[in-house]
Amino acid sequence: ILEEHAFVDELAEREIPVVPASRIDGRTLHSFAGYRFSVFPRRGGRAPELGDSATLEWIGRFIGRIHAVGALTPFQHRPALNPQTFGRDPFDYLRNHGFLPPELAATWASVVEQALEGVARCYERAGELPLLRLHGDCHGGNVLWTPDGPHFVDFDDSRMGPAVQDLWMLLSGERQEMVGQMADVLAGYEDFCDFHPRQLYLVEALRTLRLIHYSAWLAMRWDDPAFPAAFPWFNTQRYWQDRILELREQVALMDEPPLWPV
Repeated sequence: ILEEHAFVDELAEREIPVVPASRIDGRTLHSFAGYRFSVFPRRGGRAPELGDSATLEWIGRFIGRIHAVGALTPFQHRPALNPQTFGRDPFDYLRNHGFLPPELAATWASVVEQALEGVARCYERAGELPLLRLHGDCHGGNVLWTPDGPHFVDFDDSRMGPAVQDLWMLLSGERQEMVGQMADVLAGYEDFCDFHPRQLYLVEALRTLRLIHYSAWLAMRWDDPAFPAAFPWFNTQRYWQDRILELREQVALMDEPPLWPV
């Protein structure tokens, strides 16, 4: 947690629009009744217009600045984003804790195995890539827009990983639309940071890992009464049927060429 706070402080010191934790008695992390907590200033904003080229380029510039800082030093304690931590480990947790309906368990496990094989192929095509400190969960809900432009919130998923992790969640729609959107993002991003095109092999692999990881993230918190209330659709027959279909689609998408030739 302190590494997350220190990273956000670094970004704020360089006038990158983020929301650092408030310091109280010189500390950003506190405890009460056995619970850790931090206090942040309230910052409002609306969802960005991710279909607008100028907006995507503007966001891309700031992500490039975030990554320029993120590449300076690595995290020492925060987990990395890779096929083991976001794929194999969550898969094993779900299998070993009885969350799957018995009649779907074998089918789901088979599809996840196929998906992880596809992820491995994507990583093999991409080859060795530099890892850096990321936002980690850079989707439109964590980029708040004001008349002055974007600001970035919710760094609690920050970790070491490839730069494209902070870019692909800004893309949506059909393939040709995503090609244009990525070009817009990179037009701003590359003002501050180089982008290795081989990372495009990882877009669908990272989407696949996020899907697997998210199910396990919910499962690990299912004993907290707040989670069944907030996510009543999780752990139902329909939920797992939908995940099977979703992962089958990802298996096919991971065998398609990247967004543009590498």
